Amino acid sequence: MNLVVLTGAGISAESGVPTFRASDGLWCGHRIEDVATPEGYAADPALVQDFYNRRRRQLAEVRPNAAHRALADLAARWAGDFLLVTQNVDDLHDRAHADTPPAEGFELIHMHGELLKGRCTRSGAVMDWTGDMAADQASPHHPQGWMRPHIVWFGETPLEMARIERALAHCDLFVSIGTSGAVYPAAGFVDLARRAGARTVEINLEPTADARLFDEGVYGPATQAVPAFLDTLTP
Repeated sequence: MNLVVLTGAGISAESGVPTFRASDGLWCGHRIEDVATPEGYAADPALVQDFYNRRRRQLAEVRPNAAHRALADLAARWAGDFLLVTQNVDDLHDRAHADTPPAEGFELIHMHGELLKGRCTRSGAVMDWTGDMAADQASPHHPQGWMRPHIVWFGETPLEMARIERALAHCDLFVSIGTSGAVYPAAGFVDLARRAGARTVEINLEPTADARLFDEGVYGPATQAVPAFLDTLTP
């Protein structure tokens, strides 16, 4: 059986990771246009770098929770292909899978990038980056390049979309965890899975606006709902 799982901010919230966007539309007190767009970075790189430096430091204070660990346990025993696609830029999935190595058919994609990586503005080269990044951080990959956060900002194309769409076209089970289903292209994944004839399941605190598109809904805190549901699956 081929499995595709999509995770969003809801899976990391119980670990203490801020969900960024508040009810007033601000990201940690900033307008999205100022800190999460190419235009914002061009206008004030110091502000943008400071914003992500603070987010990067916060990762040292959080740990994978029971939902991350349950997915890692499932990946270790899953017999078919298992693609885990996360919209989150934290490294909590990575840490959980490092503790419990996955089976051969597993792959993890950070479709919106990763906080602990930087990208050259000229060459596009990506490298690990765990410390602060300066506003004028020179790139080691290009003499005229600068380093920016390896984050997919609004107006940019999410990563590995072709790979994700191929997996959805051949999956038998699609599970959406902790995501509102309001942001495209991820909001369209359930439609692609349905066209493939896959069973579709939503796991969230409460039903989303698109809950009708799923065959099943499992509702409650991620640390309880995710392990309980995954325990019902046969690899």
